[in-house]
Amino acid sequence: MQEIRHILLVEDEKAIREAVAAYLERENYKVTTAVDGQEALDEFDKRHFDLIVLDRMLPRVSGDEVCLTVRGRSDVPIIMLTARGEVEDRIIGLELGADDYLIKPFSPRELVARVRALLRRSKMESDPQREIQTFGDLEIDLSGHKVFVAGKEVDLTASEFKLLTMLSHYPGRVYTRIELVEKVLGYDFEGYERTIDSHIKNLRAKLGDDPRNPTWLYTVHGIGYRFEDPKDK
Repeated sequence: MQEIRHILLVEDEKAIREAVAAYLERENYKVTTAVDGQEALDEFDKRHFDLIVLDRMLPRVSGDEVCLTVRGRSDVPIIMLTARGEVEDRIIGLELGADDYLIKPFSPRELVARVRALLRRSKMESDPQREIQTFGDLEIDLSGHKVFVAGKEVDLTASEFKLLTMLSHYPGRVYTRIELVEKVLGYDFEGYERTIDSHIKNLRAKLGDDPRNPTWLYTVHGIGYRFEDPKDK
């Protein structure tokens, strides 16, 4: 029997909330709704969710605060919704720990497609055999979906883990931002190349990788990024 994935939908606009919930349920997702940030956090504390669809502008507790609180406890995938279309607003959402960002008005079908892509990327490998890659102090447990630096586990979002494993698979290979957007986000994300910059910034901060003197993640100016294995330097 196919596993039913549980989604927390946080949206204070009734029409949007009901339309999105209907589309998700039509795709056989279980949906729990919340109308403000505090209710969202209460629901998150009660049960496990496989993904959160989170409006940024919420009463009582803002979507930004909800995102920060959830990300401090879990790497559950988060899609943020907002009426703000400026690039900086999208970057802020991603820096808060969101995995994706959708601007209102949007098509519920597009949201469902992004939900599907995020859930596909975040699903744990079913192969019981552990596959571990080591690059100096950095250890990537592919099957366990875990990352360690100097023996200490680092909490990464699904997108950050996917980006790191993508880059580290071919050390020395240069990936353009567009390549990384398409391969990591799993669909055409045209015009959002700067989201990769945001994910790289978050990765560097979590790994303790100084961009001015990097150990693993290198910027290739005007092109994109590459990963280096310290032992190959």
